[in-house]
Amino acid sequence: MMIIPVMELQNGRCVSLNRGRVDDAALWHVDPVETALAWASAGADWIQITDLDGVVGQEGNGDLIEEIIRVAGVPVQLGGGFRSRDTVERWVDKGAGRIVIGSLAVQSPDLVREIAKFFPDQIVLAVDVWQGQVMSDGWRSKSVFTPGDFIAAFDGVPFSAITVTDIDADIDGVDGQIGVISGVASSSRTPVFASGIIRTLDDVARLKYTPNIAGALLGRVLFSKDIDLAEAIAAAQPEPEATAEFL
Repeated sequence: MMIIPVMELQNGRCVSLNRGRVDDAALWHVDPVETALAWASAGADWIQITDLDGVVGQEGNGDLIEEIIRVAGVPVQLGGGFRSRDTVERWVDKGAGRIVIGSLAVQSPDLVREIAKFFPDQIVLAVDVWQGQVMSDGWRSKSVFTPGDFIAAFDGVPFSAITVTDIDADIDGVDGQIGVISGVASSSRTPVFASGIIRTLDDVARLKYTPNIAGALLGRVLFSKDIDLAEAIAAAQPEPEATAEFL
């Protein structure tokens, strides 16, 4: 199972949202570039950056994101505010390894299918869920789609991955959230990553043995130091199979 650390940027600073509310963010007093370098040194294969200013239609983090892409030493998947094919192409040209698309897939699914076919295995579908429905527009608008139906509508589209975030997961029970995300993943042929449900190393170990889950995205728990990234990556690795001893 792969562990991907997530950095949420707002006004050039690392933050974490409370239940998806952009106007309710916890500020972390760390340097974004140094944090990305530390994650790479800890063994991360990928880093995700979510541009929260982009989510609400603002700009300002572009130069910082470009610097992280340039110096991190590991590929970056970038999300936040991708509302057109031109924006996707521009950031792919700037070196983003993958682009995370959420709201655009709700609003213009045919366009997202075209983008994914033009950039096969470079587009990640983000499915943000609240009270059983897919959310869009920076988690502010509830769509008519259930997560299962929404993912099924993109069956056969060459996404590199699907991330499923249960916005209520910061409060609700972890076991229930793992069950919800596993159920959604069971109907997908694309690797599914769980987001927002890991609070402890024990959660990493439990998720590792959950069917249909390819990995997890960790954000707040890394900044709060509740989990060490290197330890999480180690805990996510498969256990060696027992071998018979021959005398």
